[in-house]
Amino acid sequence: MVVVAILVLGAGTTGGSAAPLTPFRYEAQAQRHCPGDKVVWLDFRKGLYYAKGQKRYGQGFDGSFVCLNEVRSSSYRRSLLGLR
Repeated sequence: MVVVAILVLGAGTTGGSAAPLTPFRYEAQAQRHCPGDKVVWLDFRKGLYYAKGQKRYGQGFDGSFVCLNEVRSSSYRRSLLGLR
């Protein structure tokens, strides 16, 4: 019983710390949402995000433009494919 109570309390404290993602269809919309931040392309299916200049930036139907600071606090990883 005590172990269950500790797990429930621990899960409740970490759930609210992650910032929600605000996906945008167009890059300009995302840049207006976070003017002091970089915009990245988030591929929901692969769980990766791509920076501007990478080959798959803005490509595909399963993605959106998001702010870099928002995606860093989520479970998505950055892609190393095509970094220059």
